[in-house]
Amino acid sequence: MEGNFKLEINLGSENITENIKIDVVNNDYSYNSFFNRYLLNNNPVVIKNISNWDCIKDWINDDGINFSYLEEKYGDSPVMIYNCKIPHYNSQKTECATLRDYLNSWAKAKDDLLYLKDWHLKNQKPDDNFYRVPIYFASDWLNEYFCECLKDDYRFVYIGPKNTCWSTNIFGQKKWLLFPPGEELKLLDNLGNLPYDLEKVDLKNCKYYEIIQESSEAIFIPSGWYHQVWNLKDSISINHNWVNGCNIKMMWKSLCDNLNNVRKEIEDCKEMENFEDHCQVMLKASFGIDLQGFYEMLSYIAGKRINLLKNNVEIILFDCYSLGENHAIFDLKCILEIFELFIQNGFVRFINNKNDCIFELVENIKVWVN
Repeated sequence: MEGNFKLEINLGSENITENIKIDVVNNDYSYNSFFNRYLLNNNPVVIKNISNWDCIKDWINDDGINFSYLEEKYGDSPVMIYNCKIPHYNSQKTECATLRDYLNSWAKAKDDLLYLKDWHLKNQKPDDNFYRVPIYFASDWLNEYFCECLKDDYRFVYIGPKNTCWSTNIFGQKKWLLFPPGEELKLLDNLGNLPYDLEKVDLKNCKYYEIIQESSEAIFIPSGWYHQVWNLKDSISINHNWVNGCNIKMMWKSLCDNLNNVRKEIEDCKEMENFEDHCQVMLKASFGIDLQGFYEMLSYIAGKRINLLKNNVEIILFDCYSLGENHAIFDLKCILEIFELFIQNGFVRFINNKNDCIFELVENIKVWVN
C-alpha cells in the first residue's frame, strides 16, 4: 500500500557502522523529539542499538542464521518465495511454499537467489513475541485497525541470501538507495515506469542517499521516499508498515491519486452502469484499500479515541504502550481534517448505507478538538 511509513529493522550480531548521510539516533532517543523531528517532518533516520528481542537471541547464532531453530519452530508456516533471477513485470516470479521447503532450497543452492518476502509471521503466530515495536512507532492506525478488526496485519519477515533484493533486515547487512520525494520522477522511462534495478541506472542527476544498514539498526523510511534495497550478506529482517496522524494526509492524497489513475485507465467504460463501483474494486486491488475501507479504518480509530477522552477507556498499543490524552486529541484533529476532505470531494456516497454516520462522527470529533 502506498503512502505508508516503513520501519525497516536489521537485527543481528554484526558491529554497527554509523551512517553519516542521514541522522542517526540511539534507541533511547526521546519520543517527543523523535515525533517532532522525524515523524511530523517526514524525515528518514537510522536508529541504533535495537536489542533485547527474542528473535536476536533465537534466530541467529555464532554461524549466522539459526536454520535449525527456524525450521523446528516455524517449518510448516506458509511463505511466499521470490526468484530474484526471474523478473516479472516490476517484481520477481513468485511461488508458495513452506518455510521448511525454502530453507531446504537455500541449503542446496544459495546461488538460486530465492528471497522469502512478506511473511506474516506475527499474524500467523500472534502469541510469539519475537520482536517489540519501538515506542516511536507505537501509534499505528493501520495495524491497530487491521489486527483488531480484520485479523490481518502489515508486519512482515524477510529472509534472503547475499545478492537478493527488495527491502529489510534482522541479521546481515543491506545497502539502501533512498530518494527524497520527487526525485523518483527523474527515473521514469517513457512509459512512466520506474527501473527494475537501480544499479544499472545512471544516477548522476538525482539526489539520493546511499545507506549501509548493519545489524541491530532500524531505518525509518518516511512516506513518499522511493527506495531500493540489496542484501550485501545473508540476511533476515522485519518490515513494519504503518499509518498514523503524521502521514494520514499523505495516504489520503495517494489514495485519491490512485483512484484518479484507475478512472483514467478505464475511462472508455465511464458510461457503463456502476462505473464508480468498478473503480472502487480496482482501487482496492491496486492500492490495498478502497474508500469504504479507508473510512472504516478512520472511524474505528476515531471511536476509540473519543471513548478514551469521554469514558477514560484505556488504549493499549502492541500490548505494552498506553495512549495519552494529548495524543488522542492529535489523532482526532488529523482524522477530522481527512473527513472534511472526504465530504468536500463527494466521497460520502461510497460509504455503504452509512451516509449520516460520517456527519455525526465529525460533530462528535469537534467536541474534543475545538
